[in-house]
Amino acid sequence: MSVNIHDIAYSLQNALNEHPDLKNLQSLYAQILADPNAKPLFSEFQNFQMTMQQKMMQGAQISPEESTQAQALMAKVSQNPLISNLMQAEQRMNLVIQDLNKIIMKPLEDLYSSLNR
Repeated sequence: MSVNIHDIAYSLQNALNEHPDLKNLQSLYAQILADPNAKPLFSEFQNFQMTMQQKMMQGAQISPEESTQAQALMAKVSQNPLISNLMQAEQRMNLVIQDLNKIIMKPLEDLYSSLNR
């Protein structure tokens, strides 16, 4: 009997959608979108973060000015309790996803580790 791995993946997706950490993340994100102070600050942070990631992916160096700007923006963001809480919730959700990734990748890890025996 063959198992449809895609069906299992969709079941996992549904389970993640019901996970308390994701529910908390969704709630915090909605609060940020509704907050007139947090929303523009969070947008600025996201845009800056994407710009820096694109720059790094292209192999470009981050300038000292950009580094200073990143530190200043991070300080502003961390002072906003909604955004700070969201970032903590993102970290918790990221840990869940990392754990799932380890579990999913275990068969490949086992396969390739047998070469070193």
